[in-house]
Amino acid sequence: MNQLSNRLNSLSPSATLAMSQKSAELKAQGVDVINLSVGEPDFNTPDHIKEAAKRAIDDNYSRYSPVPGYPDLRNAIVKKLKNENGLDFTAAQISCGNGAKQCVCNAVLVLVNPGDEVIVPAPYWVSYTEMVKLAEGTPVIVHAGIEQDFKITPAQLEAAITPKSKALILCSPSNPTGSVYSKEELAGLAAVLAKHPQVFVIADEIYEHINYVGKHESIAQFAEIRDRVVIINGVSKAYAMTGWRIGFVAGAEWIVKAVNKLQGQYTSGPCSVSQKAAEAAYNGPQEPVEEMRQAFERRRDLIVKLTKEVPGLEVNVPDGAFYLFPKCSSFFGKSFGSRRINNADDLAMYLLEEGHVACVSGAAFGDPNCFRMSYATSDENIVEAIRRIKEALEKLK
Repeated sequence: MNQLSNRLNSLSPSATLAMSQKSAELKAQGVDVINLSVGEPDFNTPDHIKEAAKRAIDDNYSRYSPVPGYPDLRNAIVKKLKNENGLDFTAAQISCGNGAKQCVCNAVLVLVNPGDEVIVPAPYWVSYTEMVKLAEGTPVIVHAGIEQDFKITPAQLEAAITPKSKALILCSPSNPTGSVYSKEELAGLAAVLAKHPQVFVIADEIYEHINYVGKHESIAQFAEIRDRVVIINGVSKAYAMTGWRIGFVAGAEWIVKAVNKLQGQYTSGPCSVSQKAAEAAYNGPQEPVEEMRQAFERRRDLIVKLTKEVPGLEVNVPDGAFYLFPKCSSFFGKSFGSRRINNADDLAMYLLEEGHVACVSGAAFGDPNCFRMSYATSDENIVEAIRRIKEALEKLK
Protein backbone atom coordinates (compact mmCIF):
# COMPACT_ATOMS: atom_id res chain seq x y z
CA MET A 1 0.00 0.00 0.00
CA ASN A 2 1.44 3.35 -1.06
CA GLN A 3 1.31 5.70 1.90
CA LEU A 4 3.42 8.44 0.35
CA SER A 5 1.88 11.87 -0.14
CA ASN A 6 0.20 12.74 -3.42
CA ARG A 7 2.69 15.59 -3.65
CA LEU A 8 5.59 13.15 -3.73
CA ASN A 9 3.84 10.66 -5.99
CA SER A 10 3.28 13.41 -8.59
CA LEU A 11 7.04 14.06 -8.91
CA SER A 12 9.34 12.35 -11.42
CA PRO A 13 12.84 11.31 -10.31
CA SER A 14 15.70 13.38 -11.73
CA ALA A 15 16.73 11.81 -15.05
CA THR A 16 20.19 13.37 -14.96
CA LEU A 17 20.92 11.95 -11.52
CA ALA A 18 19.43 8.57 -12.53
CA MET A 19 21.72 8.32 -15.58
CA SER A 20 24.71 9.32 -13.49
CA GLN A 21 23.83 6.55 -11.03
CA LYS A 22 23.48 3.97 -13.84
CA SER A 23 26.88 4.90 -15.28
CA ALA A 24 28.43 4.68 -11.79
CA GLU A 25 27.01 1.16 -11.44
CA LEU A 26 28.59 0.09 -14.75
CA LYS A 27 31.90 1.68 -13.73
CA ALA A 28 31.76 -0.28 -10.48
CA GLN A 29 31.47 -3.46 -12.57
CA GLY A 30 34.73 -2.52 -14.30
CA VAL A 31 33.20 -1.04 -17.48
CA ASP A 32 35.11 1.97 -18.86
CA VAL A 33 32.26 4.50 -19.08
CA ILE A 34 32.75 8.09 -20.22
CA ASN A 35 30.20 10.12 -18.29
CA LEU A 36 28.74 13.02 -20.27
CA SER A 37 25.58 13.09 -18.16
CA VAL A 38 26.61 15.38 -15.32
CA GLY A 39 26.21 19.15 -15.45
CA GLU A 40 29.18 20.33 -13.45
CA PRO A 41 32.58 21.82 -14.27
CA ASP A 42 35.45 19.33 -14.07
CA PHE A 43 37.78 22.03 -12.70
CA ASN A 44 38.73 22.48 -9.05
CA THR A 45 37.58 25.48 -7.05
CA PRO A 46 40.19 28.27 -7.40
CA ASP A 47 42.77 28.38 -4.60
CA HIS A 48 41.94 31.84 -3.24
CA ILE A 49 38.36 30.68 -2.64
CA LYS A 50 39.52 27.53 -0.85
CA GLU A 51 41.87 29.65 1.30
CA ALA A 52 38.94 31.89 2.30
CA ALA A 53 37.00 28.82 3.40
CA LYS A 54 39.92 27.56 5.49
CA ARG A 55 40.22 30.99 7.09
CA ALA A 56 36.50 30.99 7.85
CA ILE A 57 36.89 27.69 9.72
CA ASP A 58 39.82 29.07 11.72
CA ASP A 59 37.82 32.24 12.41
CA ASN A 60 35.00 30.09 13.81
CA TYR A 61 32.34 30.74 11.20
CA SER A 62 30.61 27.68 12.58
CA ARG A 63 27.31 29.04 13.85
CA TYR A 64 23.97 29.74 12.23
CA SER A 65 24.07 32.58 9.74
CA PRO A 66 21.15 34.94 9.14
CA VAL A 67 18.50 33.16 7.04
CA PRO A 68 19.22 35.20 3.87
CA GLY A 69 22.98 34.86 4.33
CA TYR A 70 25.70 37.04 5.86
CA PRO A 71 25.44 40.77 5.06
CA ASP A 72 29.01 40.71 3.65
CA LEU A 73 28.04 38.08 1.09
CA ARG A 74 24.83 39.84 0.13
CA ASN A 75 26.74 43.10 -0.30
CA ALA A 76 29.27 41.30 -2.50
CA ILE A 77 26.34 40.08 -4.65
CA VAL A 78 24.91 43.63 -4.80
CA LYS A 79 28.30 44.82 -6.08
CA LYS A 80 28.47 41.98 -8.62
CA LEU A 81 24.98 42.78 -9.98
CA LYS A 82 25.92 46.45 -10.33
CA ASN A 83 29.37 45.98 -11.86
CA GLU A 84 28.63 43.04 -14.17
CA ASN A 85 24.95 43.53 -14.99
CA GLY A 86 24.29 47.23 -14.47
CA LEU A 87 21.47 46.38 -12.05
CA ASP A 88 20.74 48.22 -8.80
CA PHE A 89 19.79 46.09 -5.81
CA THR A 90 20.12 46.46 -2.05
CA ALA A 91 21.23 43.73 0.36
CA ALA A 92 17.59 43.47 1.50
CA GLN A 93 16.71 42.36 -2.04
CA ILE A 94 19.10 39.40 -1.93
CA SER A 95 18.53 36.02 -0.30
CA CYS A 96 21.15 33.27 -0.38
CA GLY A 97 20.09 29.64 -0.45
CA ASN A 98 21.55 26.14 -0.64
CA GLY A 99 22.43 26.34 -4.32
CA ALA A 100 20.58 28.02 -7.20
CA LYS A 101 18.34 24.94 -7.32
CA GLN A 102 16.80 25.74 -3.93
CA CYS A 103 16.56 29.39 -4.95
CA VAL A 104 14.51 28.54 -8.06
CA CYS A 105 12.26 26.35 -5.94
CA ASN A 106 11.92 29.09 -3.30
CA ALA A 107 10.82 31.57 -5.98
CA VAL A 108 8.28 29.12 -7.40
CA LEU A 109 6.88 28.25 -3.97
CA VAL A 110 6.43 31.87 -2.85
CA LEU A 111 4.73 33.00 -6.09
CA VAL A 112 2.64 30.08 -7.36
CA ASN A 113 -0.80 29.13 -6.05
CA PRO A 114 -2.63 25.87 -6.82
CA GLY A 115 -3.96 26.11 -10.37
CA ASP A 116 -1.65 28.94 -11.43
CA GLU A 117 0.02 28.40 -14.81
CA VAL A 118 3.79 28.66 -15.17
CA ILE A 119 5.17 28.99 -18.68
CA VAL A 120 8.21 26.78 -19.22
CA PRO A 121 10.02 26.97 -22.58
CA ALA A 122 11.13 23.52 -23.78
CA PRO A 123 13.75 22.17 -23.82
CA TYR A 124 13.88 22.94 -20.08
CA TRP A 125 15.99 21.89 -17.14
CA VAL A 126 14.45 18.72 -15.68
CA SER A 127 13.54 20.21 -12.29
CA TYR A 128 11.50 23.25 -13.40
CA THR A 129 8.31 21.38 -14.19
CA GLU A 130 8.65 19.26 -11.04
CA MET A 131 9.03 22.37 -8.87
CA VAL A 132 5.88 23.83 -10.43
CA LYS A 133 4.06 20.59 -9.65
CA LEU A 134 5.34 20.75 -6.07
CA ALA A 135 3.70 24.19 -5.78
CA GLU A 136 0.50 22.66 -7.24
CA GLY A 137 0.82 24.88 -10.27
CA THR A 138 0.36 23.81 -13.88
CA PRO A 139 3.39 23.81 -16.18
CA VAL A 140 2.53 25.23 -19.62
CA ILE A 141 5.17 23.97 -22.04
CA VAL A 142 6.16 26.12 -25.03
CA HIS A 143 8.23 24.13 -27.53
CA ALA A 144 11.21 25.58 -29.36
CA GLY A 145 12.99 23.07 -31.61
CA ILE A 146 16.50 22.99 -33.05
CA GLU A 147 15.31 24.91 -36.15
CA GLN A 148 14.78 28.00 -33.94
CA ASP A 149 17.91 27.37 -31.91
CA PHE A 150 15.77 26.11 -29.01
CA LYS A 151 14.58 29.67 -28.18
CA ILE A 152 10.94 30.74 -27.92
CA THR A 153 9.63 33.75 -29.87
CA PRO A 154 7.54 36.67 -28.54
CA ALA A 155 4.58 35.32 -30.55
CA GLN A 156 4.88 31.93 -28.84
CA LEU A 157 5.03 33.60 -25.42
CA GLU A 158 2.00 35.76 -26.19
CA ALA A 159 0.03 32.69 -27.30
CA ALA A 160 0.86 30.84 -24.06
CA ILE A 161 -0.30 33.58 -21.68
CA THR A 162 -3.79 33.19 -20.19
CA PRO A 163 -5.55 34.86 -17.24
CA LYS A 164 -4.15 32.01 -15.11
CA SER A 165 -0.51 32.69 -16.06
CA LYS A 166 1.60 33.57 -13.01
CA ALA A 167 5.20 33.18 -14.13
CA LEU A 168 7.66 32.42 -16.92
CA ILE A 169 10.81 30.43 -16.08
CA LEU A 170 13.57 31.56 -18.42
CA CYS A 171 17.05 29.99 -18.46
CA SER A 172 19.79 31.77 -20.45
CA PRO A 173 22.40 30.47 -21.13
CA SER A 174 20.28 27.34 -21.22
CA ASN A 175 20.53 23.93 -19.68
CA PRO A 176 20.14 21.59 -21.66
CA THR A 177 20.75 23.35 -25.00
CA GLY A 178 23.41 26.00 -24.39
CA SER A 179 21.24 28.53 -26.25
CA VAL A 180 21.66 32.18 -25.22
CA TYR A 181 19.01 34.87 -25.68
CA SER A 182 20.39 38.08 -27.20
CA LYS A 183 19.42 41.52 -25.91
CA GLU A 184 17.08 41.95 -28.90
CA GLU A 185 15.39 38.59 -28.28
CA LEU A 186 14.92 39.40 -24.58
CA ALA A 187 13.53 42.84 -25.49
CA GLY A 188 10.92 41.08 -27.62
CA LEU A 189 9.87 38.86 -24.73
CA ALA A 190 9.89 41.83 -22.32
CA ALA A 191 7.56 43.77 -24.63
CA VAL A 192 5.04 40.91 -24.44
CA LEU A 193 5.40 40.62 -20.66
CA ALA A 194 4.90 44.38 -20.24
CA LYS A 195 1.32 43.88 -21.49
CA HIS A 196 0.61 41.22 -18.85
CA PRO A 197 1.38 42.69 -15.40
CA GLN A 198 0.30 39.51 -13.58
CA VAL A 199 3.18 37.46 -15.04
CA PHE A 200 6.49 37.26 -13.16
CA VAL A 201 9.79 36.09 -14.64
CA ILE A 202 12.04 33.64 -12.81
CA ALA A 203 15.33 34.24 -14.65
CA ASP A 204 17.79 31.41 -14.08
CA GLU A 205 21.19 32.90 -14.92
CA ILE A 206 23.43 30.29 -13.29
CA TYR A 207 25.41 29.80 -16.55
CA GLU A 208 25.94 33.56 -16.99
CA HIS A 209 29.74 33.39 -17.17
CA ILE A 210 29.93 30.37 -19.48
CA ASN A 211 29.09 32.44 -22.50
CA TYR A 212 30.70 32.48 -25.96
CA VAL A 213 28.98 35.51 -27.49
CA GLY A 214 30.36 38.26 -25.28
CA LYS A 215 28.39 39.99 -22.56
CA HIS A 216 25.60 38.23 -20.68
CA GLU A 217 22.21 39.89 -21.11
CA SER A 218 19.66 39.76 -18.27
CA ILE A 219 15.93 40.18 -18.84
CA ALA A 220 15.95 42.25 -15.62
CA GLN A 221 17.53 45.14 -17.59
CA PHE A 222 14.14 46.18 -19.05
CA ALA A 223 12.58 48.83 -16.80
CA GLU A 224 8.98 48.03 -17.77
CA ILE A 225 9.18 44.53 -16.22
CA ARG A 226 12.12 44.94 -13.81
CA ASP A 227 9.99 44.74 -10.63
CA ARG A 228 8.57 41.40 -11.76
CA VAL A 229 11.89 39.72 -12.55
CA VAL A 230 13.40 37.39 -9.97
CA ILE A 231 17.04 36.65 -10.81
CA ILE A 232 18.50 33.30 -9.76
CA ASN A 233 22.26 32.85 -9.83
CA GLY A 234 25.08 31.39 -7.77
CA VAL A 235 28.70 30.30 -7.65
CA SER A 236 28.38 26.66 -8.80
CA LYS A 237 29.15 26.90 -12.50
CA ALA A 238 31.26 30.06 -12.88
CA TYR A 239 33.62 29.27 -9.99
CA ALA A 240 33.52 25.44 -10.09
CA MET A 241 31.79 25.34 -6.69
CA THR A 242 28.93 22.88 -7.27
CA GLY A 243 29.42 21.09 -3.95
CA TRP A 244 29.59 24.29 -1.88
CA ARG A 245 25.84 24.85 -2.44
CA ILE A 246 25.48 28.63 -2.60
CA GLY A 247 22.94 30.33 -4.83
CA PHE A 248 20.97 33.53 -4.54
CA VAL A 249 17.64 35.17 -5.33
CA ALA A 250 17.60 38.86 -6.31
CA GLY A 251 14.25 40.56 -6.69
CA ALA A 252 11.63 42.89 -5.27
CA GLU A 253 11.97 43.20 -1.51
CA TRP A 254 8.50 41.75 -0.83
CA ILE A 255 9.39 38.62 -2.80
CA VAL A 256 12.76 38.25 -1.05
CA LYS A 257 11.08 38.68 2.36
CA ALA A 258 8.72 35.86 1.41
CA VAL A 259 11.68 33.69 0.36
CA ASN A 260 13.32 34.36 3.75
CA LYS A 261 10.11 33.43 5.55
CA LEU A 262 9.90 30.15 3.62
CA GLN A 263 13.58 29.31 3.96
CA GLY A 264 13.48 30.18 7.65
CA GLN A 265 11.05 27.33 8.17
CA TYR A 266 12.77 24.60 6.22
CA THR A 267 16.55 25.05 5.92
CA SER A 268 17.52 28.38 7.57
CA GLY A 269 20.65 30.06 6.21
CA PRO A 270 23.05 28.19 3.93
CA CYS A 271 26.40 26.75 5.07
CA SER A 272 28.44 29.39 6.93
CA VAL A 273 31.85 28.36 5.56
CA SER A 274 30.52 28.13 1.99
CA GLN A 275 29.20 31.67 2.30
CA LYS A 276 32.65 33.02 3.17
CA ALA A 277 34.06 31.10 0.19
CA ALA A 278 31.36 32.58 -2.09
CA GLU A 279 32.14 36.07 -0.79
CA ALA A 280 35.79 35.53 -1.82
CA ALA A 281 34.61 34.28 -5.23
CA TYR A 282 32.64 37.46 -5.91
CA ASN A 283 35.16 39.90 -4.40
CA GLY A 284 38.37 38.21 -5.56
CA PRO A 285 40.20 37.93 -8.89
CA GLN A 286 38.01 36.88 -11.81
CA GLU A 287 40.79 35.50 -14.04
CA PRO A 288 39.99 31.84 -13.15
CA VAL A 289 36.43 32.36 -14.41
CA GLU A 290 37.73 33.51 -17.79
CA GLU A 291 40.28 30.69 -17.98
CA MET A 292 37.52 28.11 -17.43
CA ARG A 293 35.25 29.87 -19.93
CA GLN A 294 37.99 29.69 -22.57
CA ALA A 295 38.49 25.97 -21.90
CA PHE A 296 34.75 25.36 -22.25
CA GLU A 297 34.69 27.32 -25.52
CA ARG A 298 37.54 25.22 -26.92
CA ARG A 299 35.69 22.05 -25.93
CA ARG A 300 32.46 23.40 -27.42
CA ASP A 301 34.22 23.88 -30.75
CA LEU A 302 35.69 20.38 -30.53
CA ILE A 303 32.46 18.52 -29.65
CA VAL A 304 30.42 20.44 -32.26
CA LYS A 305 32.97 19.66 -35.00
CA LEU A 306 33.13 15.95 -34.10
CA THR A 307 29.37 15.50 -33.61
CA LYS A 308 28.64 17.14 -36.97
CA GLU A 309 30.70 14.31 -38.49
CA VAL A 310 28.35 11.66 -37.06
CA PRO A 311 25.83 10.71 -39.79
CA GLY A 312 22.23 11.00 -38.59
CA LEU A 313 22.78 13.54 -35.81
CA GLU A 314 21.61 17.12 -36.27
CA VAL A 315 23.58 19.72 -34.29
CA ASN A 316 23.26 23.44 -33.59
CA VAL A 317 26.10 25.56 -32.20
CA PRO A 318 25.43 26.42 -28.53
CA ASP A 319 26.41 29.93 -27.44
CA GLY A 320 26.85 29.17 -23.73
CA ALA A 321 26.80 26.63 -20.87
CA PHE A 322 28.58 23.29 -21.48
CA TYR A 323 25.95 21.14 -23.18
CA LEU A 324 25.29 19.89 -26.68
CA PHE A 325 21.73 18.80 -27.51
CA PRO A 326 21.81 16.84 -30.79
CA LYS A 327 18.63 15.82 -32.58
CA CYS A 328 18.65 12.03 -32.93
CA SER A 329 15.17 11.14 -34.23
CA SER A 330 16.61 9.75 -37.49
CA PHE A 331 17.62 6.65 -35.48
CA PHE A 332 14.12 5.93 -34.15
CA GLY A 333 12.83 2.66 -35.56
CA LYS A 334 16.32 1.25 -36.18
CA SER A 335 17.72 -1.87 -34.50
CA PHE A 336 20.91 -3.62 -33.53
CA GLY A 337 20.45 -7.32 -32.84
CA SER A 338 17.42 -7.64 -30.58
CA ARG A 339 17.56 -3.97 -29.52
CA ARG A 340 15.15 -1.58 -31.18
CA ILE A 341 15.44 2.19 -30.73
CA ASN A 342 11.95 3.63 -30.34
CA ASN A 343 12.82 6.95 -28.71
CA ALA A 344 15.57 9.04 -27.09
CA ASP A 345 15.30 7.04 -23.85
CA ASP A 346 16.15 3.86 -25.75
CA LEU A 347 18.97 5.63 -27.57
CA ALA A 348 20.55 6.98 -24.37
CA MET A 349 20.43 3.51 -22.80
CA TYR A 350 21.86 1.96 -25.99
CA LEU A 351 24.75 4.46 -26.03
CA LEU A 352 25.48 3.65 -22.40
CA GLU A 353 25.34 -0.15 -22.72
CA GLU A 354 26.73 -0.52 -26.24
CA GLY A 355 28.96 2.56 -26.55
CA HIS A 356 29.81 3.00 -22.85
CA VAL A 357 29.01 6.72 -22.99
CA ALA A 358 26.51 8.19 -20.50
CA CYS A 359 24.21 10.86 -21.98
CA VAL A 360 20.70 11.93 -20.95
CA SER A 361 17.56 11.46 -23.02
CA GLY A 362 15.93 14.68 -24.19
CA ALA A 363 12.54 13.39 -23.05
CA ALA A 364 13.37 14.45 -19.49
CA PHE A 365 14.04 17.98 -20.82
CA GLY A 366 10.80 18.21 -22.75
CA ASP A 367 12.25 17.33 -26.18
CA PRO A 368 12.02 13.59 -26.94
CA ASN A 369 13.83 13.99 -30.29
CA CYS A 370 17.19 14.92 -28.75
CA PHE A 371 19.70 13.88 -26.11
CA ARG A 372 22.04 15.92 -23.90
CA MET A 373 25.80 15.60 -23.67
CA SER A 374 27.82 17.61 -21.16
CA TYR A 375 31.26 18.59 -22.44
CA ALA A 376 32.52 19.59 -18.98
CA THR A 377 35.23 16.97 -19.36
CA SER A 378 38.68 16.63 -20.93
CA ASP A 379 39.38 17.00 -24.66
CA GLU A 380 40.55 13.36 -24.67
CA ASN A 381 37.24 12.20 -23.19
CA ILE A 382 35.28 14.22 -25.76
CA VAL A 383 37.22 12.75 -28.69
CA GLU A 384 36.86 9.19 -27.38
CA ALA A 385 33.19 9.61 -26.42
CA ILE A 386 32.15 10.86 -29.86
CA ARG A 387 34.20 8.08 -31.51
CA ARG A 388 32.29 5.51 -29.41
CA ILE A 389 28.93 7.16 -30.11
CA LYS A 390 29.64 7.19 -33.87
CA GLU A 391 30.63 3.52 -33.78
CA ALA A 392 27.55 2.51 -31.77
CA LEU A 393 25.18 4.45 -34.04
CA GLU A 394 26.71 2.93 -37.20
CA LYS A 395 25.56 -0.48 -35.96
CA LEU A 396 21.90 0.59 -36.03
CA LYS A 397 20.13 -0.50 -39.19
